[in-house]
Amino acid sequence: MAPTCLLCWVCSLLCVLSVVMGHPCSLDHQLFSQGWANCSGKSLQHAPGSLPRNITSLDLSFNSLVMPHHRTLLKHFPSLHSLNLSSNAKLTLSPTVFSNLGALRLLDLSSCSITYIHTDTFKGLGNLHTLLLRNNSLQELDVTFLLPLKALFHLDLQHNALVSVDTGSLQLMETVPQVHLEGNPWVCDCSVHPLQQWLRRRRAVQVTCVLPPGLRGQEIAALDSQDLGCQIKQRFARELSTPQPITVTENNTTALPAGKGGRSWPYLVGFLVTAIGISILIALAAKCKLVHKNFASYRHRPLPEISSIGGRHMEDSSSWDRGSCGSHSITDAADLQAEDDDGFIEDNYIQPSEQLPTKEERELHRSI
Repeated sequence: MAPTCLLCWVCSLLCVLSVVMGHPCSLDHQLFSQGWANCSGKSLQHAPGSLPRNITSLDLSFNSLVMPHHRTLLKHFPSLHSLNLSSNAKLTLSPTVFSNLGALRLLDLSSCSITYIHTDTFKGLGNLHTLLLRNNSLQELDVTFLLPLKALFHLDLQHNALVSVDTGSLQLMETVPQVHLEGNPWVCDCSVHPLQQWLRRRRAVQVTCVLPPGLRGQEIAALDSQDLGCQIKQRFARELSTPQPITVTENNTTALPAGKGGRSWPYLVGFLVTAIGISILIALAAKCKLVHKNFASYRHRPLPEISSIGGRHMEDSSSWDRGSCGSHSITDAADLQAEDDDGFIEDNYIQPSEQLPTKEERELHRSI
């Protein structure tokens, strides 16, 4: 029994020695049961494939790793919980490079001169808890790469080259409890207001301005609208304070929150309805005024016909020519005067040529 146990112990020791001698990494014997391997500073370009497959922690920092373009990294280590890739110069992150590390909880990509992160770079890391991206060269913060990271709790973006951040990125970061943005060269103008409101809600400190020079070193959260040199709309903070749902479809297209453009049609419909209503009211008012004017014009009695008045004047003239005047002509003149009063004839309606003869003209006709 004793020789058998001794033989087993020798075999296991030889296996361990062969594993250790087959790669440049060091294994912690106290943590070997947990699978911890240290490959830091070994000038490696690829991860050694001779490491035990059951390791849960791997340190590949301070190397010269070349990331694969069309396949995954560390495909032989699906049990990794912690991966340190920091200080690998010019590390290029291709899409789905970590997709086989579904159990990973900590990923350190600090000091790797990263300038761009693809949307699908972290696809498959649904259990990732901590993502460290500090001391890189990120100039724009398009954080759609956070969409696959459903369990992310800690995001470190300190000391990059960020100068501004858009509203959509801030809304995506609302789901991450701990976000660090210190040490970036933030430009404090009107565009920094969304970030300012976001920092105030998070009670973040030490996020300071770099430009303009007059605001260098001042905390962004402590600035007011006069310092930023623009008029701030208070409505923006209310919209930003409520994170909107973001969905991902099967073909990996991202449906971001609907902006104001999607809610503009009710305002357009309201404007058209108001314009049509005002036009109808104006048309009705004009029509009522015209009807009132026509109704008022028909309230008077109709005027006497011009032909009858002209004929009577001609008869009076003929009677004067024949020398037959007197009581008959006086009666006609009185009747005509009565007709004028009853017919509501306006002044100057009868032409001067059609007026009745005066007293002097009648005397002249009598003498003749």
